[in-house]
Amino acid sequence: MKPYYILFAALFVSHLSLGSTILKIDTVKKDSSKIVYASVEKIPEFPGGIPAFIKYLSRSVKYPEVAKLIGINGKVNVSFVVDGDGKIVNIMPMNCIGAGCEAEAADVLQNSPRWKPGIQNGKAVRVQFFVPISFIIPKANVNMKQLKKSDYGFVFDIKGTRYTIDEAEKILGKEFPSDQIEIADPFYNSDNIEKFKMPSKKEVYLLKMKS
Repeated sequence: MKPYYILFAALFVSHLSLGSTILKIDTVKKDSSKIVYASVEKIPEFPGGIPAFIKYLSRSVKYPEVAKLIGINGKVNVSFVVDGDGKIVNIMPMNCIGAGCEAEAADVLQNSPRWKPGIQNGKAVRVQFFVPISFIIPKANVNMKQLKKSDYGFVFDIKGTRYTIDEAEKILGKEFPSDQIEIADPFYNSDNIEKFKMPSKKEVYLLKMKS
């Protein structure tokens, strides 16, 4: 597999120079600290601004080992809130591309330095942000031999039927294009099927192939 790279696509928050938009209010507690704004008079700011935030992401986000092994490409859209004290909270991936990419994106945001909080009516408030983080690796073929030798186990879902890696190799061949993988999810073998037991592997993933 060729060297990988990560692209940070964009950072945005809806912002109006006049007024504000409230996303959510805790009406039971009626606590103003629970209000989340979509737009404020002064938006939160990462130390050093957006260029510094992009640099932080490019330095901090690591391509998950399994995602790199199977050539997962895609964009994880993440929602989060910059709290009144500048801390990032309520991190939530809005979509899934699998193989640990969502967890990696969330971990990096969780460990972000504190921001300058957003200001509304002279007070620090909570503000909603959305960030798309792209995981991109040059397209290549996935080698079945490399998958077998790795520390990870793989079960294949091909047109709704699950196969071992040896069975899948008879269908897909010794190599197949990485973009044939729709998603890679952890596989727990809840039905306790003997042929899918792989106790020697660190983790087992279900590779759902595109139809």
